[in-house]
Amino acid sequence: NSLKASNRKKKRTSFKRKASKRGMEQENKGRPFVIKPISSPLMKPLLVFVNPKSGGNQGTKVLQMFMWYLNPRQVFDLSQEGPKDALELYRKVPNLRILACGGDGTVGWILSILDELQLSPQPPVGVLPLGTGNDLARTLNWGGGYTDEPVSKILCQVEDGTIVQLDRWNLHVERNPDLPPEELEDGVCKLPLNVFNNYFSLGFDAHVTLEFHESREANPEKFNSRFRNKMFYAGAAFSDFLQRSSRDLSKHVKVVCDGTDLTPKIQELKFQCIVFLNIPRYCAGTMPWGNPGDHHDFEPQRHDDGYIEVIGFTMASLAALQVGGHGERLHQCREVMLLTYKSIPMQVDGEPCRLAPAMIRISLRNQANMVQKSKRRTSMPLLNDPQSVPDRLRIRVNKISLQDYEGFHYDKEKLREASISAWLRTIAGELVQSFGAIPLGILVVRGDCDLETCRMYIDRLQEDLQSVSSGSQRVHYQDHETSFPRALSAQRLSPRWCFLDATSADRFYRIDRSQEHLHFVMEISQDEIFILDPDMVVSQPAGTPPGMPDLVVEQASGSPVSSEDHAILQAVIAGDLMKLIESYKNGGSLLIQGPDHCSLLHYAAKTGNGEIVKYILDHGPSELLDMADSETGETALHKAACQRNRAVCQLLVDAGASLRKTDSKGKTPQERAQQAGDPDLAAYLESRQNYKVIGHEDLETAV
Repeated sequence: NSLKASNRKKKRTSFKRKASKRGMEQENKGRPFVIKPISSPLMKPLLVFVNPKSGGNQGTKVLQMFMWYLNPRQVFDLSQEGPKDALELYRKVPNLRILACGGDGTVGWILSILDELQLSPQPPVGVLPLGTGNDLARTLNWGGGYTDEPVSKILCQVEDGTIVQLDRWNLHVERNPDLPPEELEDGVCKLPLNVFNNYFSLGFDAHVTLEFHESREANPEKFNSRFRNKMFYAGAAFSDFLQRSSRDLSKHVKVVCDGTDLTPKIQELKFQCIVFLNIPRYCAGTMPWGNPGDHHDFEPQRHDDGYIEVIGFTMASLAALQVGGHGERLHQCREVMLLTYKSIPMQVDGEPCRLAPAMIRISLRNQANMVQKSKRRTSMPLLNDPQSVPDRLRIRVNKISLQDYEGFHYDKEKLREASISAWLRTIAGELVQSFGAIPLGILVVRGDCDLETCRMYIDRLQEDLQSVSSGSQRVHYQDHETSFPRALSAQRLSPRWCFLDATSADRFYRIDRSQEHLHFVMEISQDEIFILDPDMVVSQPAGTPPGMPDLVVEQASGSPVSSEDHAILQAVIAGDLMKLIESYKNGGSLLIQGPDHCSLLHYAAKTGNGEIVKYILDHGPSELLDMADSETGETALHKAACQRNRAVCQLLVDAGASLRKTDSKGKTPQERAQQAGDPDLAAYLESRQNYKVIGHEDLETAV
């Protein structure tokens, strides 16, 4: 009996214990956790906001990396909830810093929430660029886009970065008092944002952005990649360029800056785009204000001086932006009054709309704290001690193809072994190198040389490689130069090459070109530099030496032409699309050439038949696109430009036709359009040519 009683007692107590445990678990489940700050001037707690929708799948990858590297309670997914709750939670944490991983729109969203919460002091915001234009990130030295930099280095850069101020501007919109209500046209009555950090613009660029935005809203499934987005931007810009939809902009606006009426000058110069600029960068890295230099009326632009820059653009000056040009400087002011007298496309930091006639006041709102990425001198103990910096560094420059980088960037030893084997093969006189880093040359630079200066000497070395014989190599010194015999690699670098940082513990990573001035040569290597050339050809097909002229596809001499091939040729010359389709389905070849050695695409481009050009591009082999006429050296784009066939030029450019290829007289398609008397087409081809040079950059506002 006593044993039964004791067992009953144990069961009762264990049941009570379990019940009390369950109650405590339920109580703890609903209890919110509390952030208890540890006050220390040396600590800089970090809060990370990631927009996974930015940069294709990059945002998701970055989110996972930070979640793994940091405490997950420090990392927030902006696609799940906004930044407000997280900022409220951490508002009492001293020395807090914020890292915004996304585009400029993500940064603006966080700054607006910080305004709303009125945190004091306001935590500074750093930027990991994942968006499209990333102009604010470029201004603060964070570069035009994230490549593959290790999280550990990003965190060090946020910690070591300098706190700077960023002006923020109010946009106050009212109905235009000069117009009666019955004269107001269609259009929205307010702007998508009432504050801007980067720029506010109206006219051509806003119209292109609006077309892109409306098309994406209607068919989101067609805008799931950056490449497609860029192609749409280019097409929309060309269409607007031809239609000249913004040509009358100057007749329908009035601009008053600090009491000065700029309207007469705007009408005189017939601007098609007006930009109110807060930061130096615009349209994915261009600098529309330029450097005023000796122009005493204007000062160099700053993002923290409480002034806004007003710039006007014609179509020519917009095209010149991509090659270092700038717009017409109109004013630097603290307040703007803008009156519009018809519905005009506008954009605020990349968010477009078509605003009904209105009166818009622009005035300074406040200044936000931002983290500017600083030069990495403090990250290298050697560079902190001036006596430890060597006077000269003798560095071997090795170039790597994109294919090899993607295969071996995680294994330094494999890349170095490949570099040694490639070097030995070159000395032995072999022409074909199979893989890995290929020696380019040797540089001798000062110990405190940065990568921006180093790039200049590598480019100069490349120029010398074209003029010296294959048995000698020029060695460049930062103060003087000499040459001596040495084996070398003569394949020229493409304009898109970049430096690789070889100092991280486990892998190589790319350095954004816009951040080269922030890195010293000694920080990425000691005795050799690795550079990545994405357009480098690692090996040549057997029997095809480098530099062979374009391959001409034609019927062999004496071989009969089939009836289907003859029918296809006649259909293209006659402009008969249905006959072309029928002959192609019956077995005709799209590689057939006419008696004058022109391809089918040459004929279609010359006659201006856009439907036939599109059919050949869709169904023919890719080599047709840049195939040269064996007599004149002209491509299909040359033919279309000579005949001023604008729509065909657009189709060919969108398909990827080369804009830099020259004919037998050394003329590009842009120069042929200029000779044909079509300056508008020539300006378009020039702008697209420069767009392709910076094709690795992303566009937020395409021109």
